[in-house]
Amino acid sequence: MTITTRKAGLSGLAILGASAIVLSGCAAAPEDTPSESAAPDFLACMVSDSGGFDDHSFNELGLQGLQDAASELGIEEKHVESSSEDDFAPNIESLLGEGCNMIVTVGFLLSAATITAAQANPDVEFAIVDDSLDGDFDGVNDTENGKPILFNTAEAAFLAGYAAAATSKTGVVGTFGGIQINPVTIFMDGFVDGVAYYNEQNGTSVKAIGWDKASQTGSFTGGFAAGVEAKTAAQNLLDQGADVILPVGGPIYQSAAEAIREKGGDIALIGVDADVYNTDESVKDLLLTSVMKGVDAGVHDTVVAAAEGKFDIAPYVGTLENGGVGIAPFHDWESKVPADLSATLDDLKAQIISGDLKVTSPATPQ
Repeated sequence: MTITTRKAGLSGLAILGASAIVLSGCAAAPEDTPSESAAPDFLACMVSDSGGFDDHSFNELGLQGLQDAASELGIEEKHVESSSEDDFAPNIESLLGEGCNMIVTVGFLLSAATITAAQANPDVEFAIVDDSLDGDFDGVNDTENGKPILFNTAEAAFLAGYAAAATSKTGVVGTFGGIQINPVTIFMDGFVDGVAYYNEQNGTSVKAIGWDKASQTGSFTGGFAAGVEAKTAAQNLLDQGADVILPVGGPIYQSAAEAIREKGGDIALIGVDADVYNTDESVKDLLLTSVMKGVDAGVHDTVVAAAEGKFDIAPYVGTLENGGVGIAPFHDWESKVPADLSATLDDLKAQIISGDLKVTSPATPQ
């Protein structure tokens, strides 16, 4: 376990693509002009999940949001990285011992540890990314001091699925996930629905493999680490003819990229959470697009509100409408996609925002 403390003014991680998603009302103040309404001794803290802060994904984005808020407010932050699930509760306890006023935990897997700590420490404010803090599944937040930061990524993944179907030359696209939990399957639901909608609108029969929305069954690696399991899952999709792949689960995309390079040919990768084209140069040539969620902006806004005495536990839900989710540009693949695809996706996005086109998932945040 390593606790890292940063003082205001340090920029933290350089995530160039994070600015592509901007949440309503969260324009950053100049770094040398701390907020006068923030408590100067407010200590904002964060615990990662086992993917770590260098995952080029949602842990990294979460840390960026924390550090951006600390820099803007002129306050300190501390963050601690988890190596496994066994670290979650001890890491939270270590930050409580450091006197943190707010603790943000990153990921669904920290739910139980966060709920327990929040209930035992009512004077500390908590927030969690990708979880509703409803441990007994009765539809109610189990804490009085914990804020869910959630994202309706099905909407953005729908657009990515449509783009994948429009780009595929083999007529087969695929997806696989890390662990079968709502923050993962919501991407997969949106993706396969986007493929189905492309077929409906264009009279085609592009096949989406790796996930069946109706039965909620599909391909998972059992974790969020790059490695043999992720590479094998990707190879299985490639062996079935998939030429566009969406791996959902932090660093597992790195193993998918390895499988794609070994297979050879014009095969595209779709990133998740961040615009991976900007966060991981090693795979940028493979990326068709990325399904992005503004974890950095959601964390930033939550920390700023807490430091300014405006904390509440109402869930934040990122959508296409508020800019909390979206898809990245085609970047190097721009010349390989249909000429009218970007315009079509803009139209579909407008239809989703207006409600004319419904995108649903059993995992959609309420």
